[in-house]
Amino acid sequence: MKQRLLLCLLLCFCMLYYALPQLSIRAEGPEGVFAVSWLCMLLFAIAGNLSSILYTPKKRKPLPKGKEQRLRERIY
Repeated sequence: MKQRLLLCLLLCFCMLYYALPQLSIRAEGPEGVFAVSWLCMLLFAIAGNLSSILYTPKKRKPLPKGKEQRLRERIY
């Protein structure tokens, strides 16, 4: 799971590296709107991937069968 998220994050930064010289934010009309909206969507993609990497729940180690059974007996 983390490998896919890291790959997506790397691809986002590659797209940013290649697109940034081509985009003109100060342009008027549809060109400027497209540049700003494209950068905004790319920042959303980067933020989503970073939050997924940082906030994934940790996996629990499975308990041995003896301990699991004793734990269930204590609960009931």
